[in-house]
Amino acid sequence: MAIHYQDRDIVVHKTSCGRFDNNSYLVICKNTGQSAIVDAPEDPEPVIEQARETDVRAILITHNHMDHLAGFDAVYGAYKVPVSIGTADAAALGGNGVTEWLLGADKTPEMTPEITIVGQLKIRAIHTPGHTPGSTCYAIDTEDGGHTLLFSGDTLFPGGPGRSGSPELFQQEVGSITGRLFTLPDDTMVLPGHGADTTISTSKDEYGVFASKSHPADLHGNVSWLES
Repeated sequence: MAIHYQDRDIVVHKTSCGRFDNNSYLVICKNTGQSAIVDAPEDPEPVIEQARETDVRAILITHNHMDHLAGFDAVYGAYKVPVSIGTADAAALGGNGVTEWLLGADKTPEMTPEITIVGQLKIRAIHTPGHTPGSTCYAIDTEDGGHTLLFSGDTLFPGGPGRSGSPELFQQEVGSITGRLFTLPDDTMVLPGHGADTTISTSKDEYGVFASKSHPADLHGNVSWLES
């Protein structure tokens, strides 16, 4: 796993795992060596091995789709640490390892977000339903001129949202993005569950193009901000 981002306080390693090219991230507090693993896809062995050089304190799951969980037993078998997942998605883990429960559907933007402490890093859980009922993004505010980092799972990608299963879920997902993620600083780095990074500023610009056009009422599925 190569270093994907670092500043004075944080190092992020990123690797693509399994048949579906899922991103898994190892987030390390540079000042303490404590770390968190974000998502546990198929073939997570490179993540597990890299994490052995750190003091793993948390496993953060963005949502319950199996491509993000296929390696969970291996990751949790190596590191029996608190696991965070949106309450509405938690049944996928069968209770195994889940010792920190997010408020999930009970959370509103006005409520204080759930916080996971990893060394000197404060990782905020942001409930973003739409792709799944319990979809959760994790935000870290870095210091020393660094960026806010957002681990967005399958909620937000370069060019658009994650796949939605119905028009109603698409609208819910758009509401999560515009109401809960677009409030983050414009230079926030978005690190999704597949593929390349983007920023909140770029996503806002792309969404502005989408919002300027009319769309069919049944729009859902794989929606592109620029092409739909």
